Amino acid sequence: MILLFLLLNCTIIGYCGYHWGRDFWTLVKRNVVLKFYNGILETYIPGVVTAESDDRPSMYQDVTAMLFPSFSYHEQMLWYDSQLEQQMDYENLAAAENEQMGRMLAENAEESKADEPAENASEEPASETDAGETAAAAADETAGDSKKVTINREKLKDFDYLRQNFYQVDSSTTIGSDQLNVDKLLGADMTLSDNTDGPQILIYHTHSQEGYSDSTEGDPNTSVVAVGEYLTRLLTEKYGLRVLHHTGEYDVGDRDHAYSNAAPALEQVLAENPSIEVVIDLHRDGVPETTRLVTEQNGKQMAQIMFFNGLSRTSARGDLTSLKNPYIDQNLAFSFQLQLAAREYYPDFSRNIYLKGYRYNMHYCPKSLLVEVGAQTNTLEEAMNAMEPLADILAKVLKG
Repeated sequence: MILLFLLLNCTIIGYCGYHWGRDFWTLVKRNVVLKFYNGILETYIPGVVTAESDDRPSMYQDVTAMLFPSFSYHEQMLWYDSQLEQQMDYENLAAAENEQMGRMLAENAEESKADEPAENASEEPASETDAGETAAAAADETAGDSKKVTINREKLKDFDYLRQNFYQVDSSTTIGSDQLNVDKLLGADMTLSDNTDGPQILIYHTHSQEGYSDSTEGDPNTSVVAVGEYLTRLLTEKYGLRVLHHTGEYDVGDRDHAYSNAAPALEQVLAENPSIEVVIDLHRDGVPETTRLVTEQNGKQMAQIMFFNGLSRTSARGDLTSLKNPYIDQNLAFSFQLQLAAREYYPDFSRNIYLKGYRYNMHYCPKSLLVEVGAQTNTLEEAMNAMEPLADILAKVLKG
């Protein structure tokens, strides 16, 4: 019995010691060895550590793999682990977002009810004209012309409330109340000047090969490109905006360098069309196969959307001077004003704005927007339907 007890204790101690040692060594490698290695690379090859890519610096991976294969393999395993953790947390995140949205809508409904004037029994009955206006107002509401809820602007001045209810901050970066200041975010003028001829809005796709559950691989008519074409038509035909849809492909066979591949073409399009004031990079998100990003708006099933901002700042390295973006504040203001309009006119349509560490080619224009339209588990029809409220909130913000 004593031997069994000692054996059991030794097993527990050995198991705990092994895992503690492994976790401790992983922590050391992440926070000491990798930083030291990054410092050496940055000294001899400036810019290599902060080279921009989709998920992590591709140029950094290539140099690491060439110089230190075993070190590169360990780094890759750490990255795969982090992606797996992120995937496992995704459903919990979606559930938390839905819970936050439900709580916020309930609070706003209570506040709106409290603010309603008391009924006056001596008022004259409404005339036929009044009744007609009421019916017209109800029709407008279904068309997205009236707010479904009104979000309390005073609450938004609380940084913690704003961050928790409107944003999801990736672990790669940080943000403070100086940038998430609601007066600054709402005070920025996002309306179009409309004082020149030519296109006002550019829509393009860094990841043109992204498709949906019923898409045909390689067919742009069933991919996110088709979704961008429908958004172009809506903005042009329904809202009278001038839109250029650029359908260049930059992720074919080389997704890791898509942002770098797209940059020269983006620069050329903007140089040839100086009238462009808005740049929209339309994407499709990737989620676990069990996750469905679906909402119902105006009687239609559609994909939820998510606005995305790069902050040119990582938790590990601080501000990335080699990936400078002079328009971060304007980018943030643009996505927030759209998010606020979406929450008030189309509750449950938009997920929390996602903030990440790099730049994502959002430095070419103050009104730059990266939008994730649903995910691979949505149908093409659901993604197409989502363009109707997106076009409406874009028009609301850009036309004032």
